[in-house]
Amino acid sequence: MNNQSIINEIRSKIDIVDLISEYIPLVQKGKNYFGVCPFHNDTNPSMSVSREKQIYKCFSCGASGNIFTFVSEYENISFKEALHFLAEKVGYKLDNIKIQSKPNINEKYYEMYDLTAKFYQNNINTTAGKTAKEYLKKRNIDDDIIKKFSIGFSLDKKNSLIELLTKKGYSNKELVDMGLALDDHDVYINRIMFPLCDISGRIVGFSGRIYGDSKLNKYVNTKETPIFKKGQCLYNYHIAKESARKKGYVIVMEGFMDVIRASTIGIDNVVALMGTALTNEQLMLIKKLSPNIILCFDGDNAGEHATLSVGTQLQNIGINPKVISLGNNDDPDTYILKYGSDRFFSLVESAINFSDYKIDNLKNGVNFQSDIELSNYVDKVIKEVSSIDDEIRREIILKKLAIEVNIGYNTLEKRLNKYISDSKVIEPVKRTENKHLTRYEKAVNALLYNMMINPDAVEICQKKRVCFLTAKHRYLANEILFYYEKYGNVNIADIYTYLSDKEELLALLNEIIKTEDYDCSVKAIEDYIKVIEDYNMRQEIIRLNDLIKKEVDPIEKSKIAEKIRLIKIGENNNG
Repeated sequence: MNNQSIINEIRSKIDIVDLISEYIPLVQKGKNYFGVCPFHNDTNPSMSVSREKQIYKCFSCGASGNIFTFVSEYENISFKEALHFLAEKVGYKLDNIKIQSKPNINEKYYEMYDLTAKFYQNNINTTAGKTAKEYLKKRNIDDDIIKKFSIGFSLDKKNSLIELLTKKGYSNKELVDMGLALDDHDVYINRIMFPLCDISGRIVGFSGRIYGDSKLNKYVNTKETPIFKKGQCLYNYHIAKESARKKGYVIVMEGFMDVIRASTIGIDNVVALMGTALTNEQLMLIKKLSPNIILCFDGDNAGEHATLSVGTQLQNIGINPKVISLGNNDDPDTYILKYGSDRFFSLVESAINFSDYKIDNLKNGVNFQSDIELSNYVDKVIKEVSSIDDEIRREIILKKLAIEVNIGYNTLEKRLNKYISDSKVIEPVKRTENKHLTRYEKAVNALLYNMMINPDAVEICQKKRVCFLTAKHRYLANEILFYYEKYGNVNIADIYTYLSDKEELLALLNEIIKTEDYDCSVKAIEDYIKVIEDYNMRQEIIRLNDLIKKEVDPIEKSKIAEKIRLIKIGENNNG
């Protein structure tokens, strides 16, 4: 059995609807299933999943594919990694299969950071790292935690790392470019080193922390490099994603130590921000972890501000998070150390809705004796209530507000209904349609689509020797024909995998399936072929007419004219 047959067999064992349902909620509408697309800031369900065809597609952003492409894109892993993940899921062993991976131009830099991390980890277990290790132990970070999070130590020597890496063949310029050196000295000197990983778990940067009395910056973080983009990372993401899936929720914290402390009490479904100004990429990463998100930031004013900021950003992409309020200026690290795991777990269980947190926060600084400030406060609360979908919760909050500010419930309800009415202008799902395509282009796309789902269409095209004038369409048709001849069948989900290393053809395939509901009847297939043949004839006549204009020999002119006549006769006969 060859690689493609093995891949097809694995795909056939996993239903795409069941698989995607493990990541996002799907609702059946007709024969397809719909859900919020995880590949863009989607608030309306714009992803369609077909059990019949075993593919998905987003009508808004254009994302599409089969089970392998979904897992690869969702988990940000290679096709090879997605294949192994799904094979394991169905108990299929891939010992003998070899999938060629695309060379990664940054591979040497990942190796550089891996070597650097091992160097730092070794240092912390030497005499030189003794003081740093004692500092960690005072903060209740034991050897097991140090090992789990690969915490290390940079020596109190200005070029110890440079010496190591230059001996391994890296140039000084590469060390500077990759954020590990500044001219002739190491970036990190005498610091506790926390590795920063990308979402796949590869070390791409460091955060170096001082551990004694020092006037230096508390943390020094790796600069942006070809492999480290701060706005695309979340601390502990690669560990949290599996735990979040099992537990059904994820906790978002501010600092590395918060995450590390949470892990000591068995909470691994937690990530830390790389700063509270979240990028779209980070928001989407959080959204992918789980639709159930709990914010647990520091209990000071800055933490309160961060909670409101991040919570609002999540609301804007259709997520309604919950909030844990620590208070007393505690952060999760100090809170767990002070009060223990049971008390922290009770906070997790009793986390409040962000909308309730936000409404409660609106009271801060309001002078309730001022008519203007009171009116503004009431208006802000009602506006926030209008974004709550639960009608019972809306009524409860409004009745409490009526008592609190001594205003009639009907007056508040009237203002609420106005806000709800104003917000009901829902933007429809943008279905990508190829309205700009010519009749010929539509026929080409429709015929190629049919060839990928229907062996009869392939047979008809072979029999009629259909010619596609555009190189990319011809290339795709040839690949489909080759696949059919080799495997004796066609299936659009398997064609996706077959073309996985041909980016241009995958892009064309995605473009083709953007259009919904191609006619797949035999008559429609024959009509598509007729449109293509007519177009090809007209293009050939145009080409020959151009030749006549350029030809000076009367005999050659007459030969070309005869060719045109014969084509026109054929055209008329076909009509």
